[in-house]
Amino acid sequence: MTNFHSFQGTVTVISDFNPGFSEGCNKLFTLENEMGTIVNFIVSPSTYFVDHEIIRVGDRVTGYFNGDLPVILIYPPQYQAIVMVREQPDQNIKVDHFDDQLLSSDGELKLNLSQYTQLLLTNGQLFTRYPGGRDLIVSYGPTTRGIPAQTTPYRIIILCLES
Repeated sequence: MTNFHSFQGTVTVISDFNPGFSEGCNKLFTLENEMGTIVNFIVSPSTYFVDHEIIRVGDRVTGYFNGDLPVILIYPPQYQAIVMVREQPDQNIKVDHFDDQLLSSDGELKLNLSQYTQLLLTNGQLFTRYPGGRDLIVSYGPTTRGIPAQTTPYRIIILCLES
């Protein structure tokens, strides 16, 4: 179970990041939010981009990272991106661990599956098991106003993360 944390902001800089190997394969995305807070995300080939979007300077994005991993004490903070989402006005995305009843770890969203809900792996292949008890990227529309909010997702992407 991954303890997902996120940061949302506008991309101000995209540069190459060379950790000493695989030159050119890693990027450093610098994000700044409305309050002027700056965060760097290390984006590797294993970072999942929702809808395989190409991110550019000026895009508004949300980066998700594992909040349980140690972080070097530098400014701005630097996190290894697990998932990046380019914000779209007509799109709701939640990245979280969902239990066996499909309730998010923060207790804010309950999923109700339908025959039309797509279940996919990050490589685009069909996922043929029950998605509960896993780390998920959920794309959804309207929700109920209750607590937790309930929705029937359009698409669920299963994150098979290596611990």
